[in-house]
Amino acid sequence: MSDLTTIKFWEYNFLEPHWLWLIILVPLVLMIRFWAKTKMTGSFKTSRSEKDLKEVEFSLAKWLIYGVYGLLFVGMSLLILALGKPYHPAAPQSHEEFGEGIDIVLCMDISGSMMATDFLPNRLEAAKDVAIDFIDGRKSDRIGLVVFEGEAYTACPATKNHTFLKKAIKDVQSGWLDPGTAIGTGLGTAVTRLRSDSLKSKVVILLTDGESNKGEISPMAAAELAKNKNIRVYTIGVGKDGYVSMPVPSAFGPIFQNTMVSIDEKELKEIASLTGGEYFRATDNTSLKEIYDKIEAMEKTRMVEKNFDKEPPYNPLAFIIYGLIIIFLALGLENYLFKGNA
Repeated sequence: MSDLTTIKFWEYNFLEPHWLWLIILVPLVLMIRFWAKTKMTGSFKTSRSEKDLKEVEFSLAKWLIYGVYGLLFVGMSLLILALGKPYHPAAPQSHEEFGEGIDIVLCMDISGSMMATDFLPNRLEAAKDVAIDFIDGRKSDRIGLVVFEGEAYTACPATKNHTFLKKAIKDVQSGWLDPGTAIGTGLGTAVTRLRSDSLKSKVVILLTDGESNKGEISPMAAAELAKNKNIRVYTIGVGKDGYVSMPVPSAFGPIFQNTMVSIDEKELKEIASLTGGEYFRATDNTSLKEIYDKIEAMEKTRMVEKNFDKEPPYNPLAFIIYGLIIIFLALGLENYLFKGNA
C-alpha cells in the first residue's frame, strides 16, 4: 500500500462508516461558498454595454467553474473518507500482523538426566533445537529463557531480540548449576520474569524429565503463583518409560549406563490444569516437535479469539494526501483563472 499511484479507493472498507454521511453536506457547503462568491464585487473596463455583456454566454468560463467545484467536492469527500478509517480487505489482518503478541518464558530442565540418549543426540540438545524452531514461529512475541537444575538461572529475559535468545539457548549446558531437579524454583523464577508490565497474555512452557527433589518452593506453590498472575503453564514431560542410557560420572570420566528415570506426570498435569495450560508427554524428537507445534497453534488460536474484534490496520494517509492535493489544486486554479471571483 505504500505506492499511492496504485491505490483503488473503491476497494476499501471502513471501520467507522458513520462519518461518511458527512459527504451529503459537501454539496451544501459548496453551494454556500458559490453563493458567497457571486456576491463579491469586482471591476474591469470594457467598451460593451451591460446589456451586451449579459447576452454573451461564457460557456468555457462556466465549465471551468464547474470543474473547480467538482475538484473541491472530490477533495473534501476524500478527507471525509479518511475519517471513516479506511482499510483494504486484502491487507494482512491476522493477529500476528496487528495483535499485541504475548510474553513467553521457556523454563527448561538442564539437569544431568537431560543428557540421556533416548533422544538424538540427547534430551537437552533435542529440547534446544525444538525451542529454537518454536521461537522462529513467534516473531511478534517476547520470549525468555529460564534454566534449572538444583537451582534456577535466567539465561535470557523476555525479549523480541530472538537472535540473542537463540544464542543463549545454544550456549546452555548441563552442569552449570547445583545438581538436582528444582522444578518449583525453575517455575517460580519463570513466573517472576513475566513482569507486571508484561503483555496481557503470558505463558510459561515448562520442560522437565524428572521429579522435583530440590528447591525452597514446591512446584504446586509456584503454580499457584502463576495462576494468581494469570500465567498459563504448559508442561512437557520428556523421556521414555523405563531405563535409558545416560552419562554417569566415574573416576575415568563420564561413562554411559542404563539408568531408571521417572517423571512426576501427576504433578505436571496438576500444574497445567491449575493454570489453564495443558500437559504433554514427549518420548522422542518427533513427538517433542509436535508438542511445540500444538502449543504454538493453541496460542495463535487464543490470540485470534482475543483479537477477533480488534481493529485491522487502517490506512487513511492516501485519502488525506490525495484530498489535500486536489483541494489545493482547485483553489489554485480558481485563484489563477478568476482572481478570486467566481
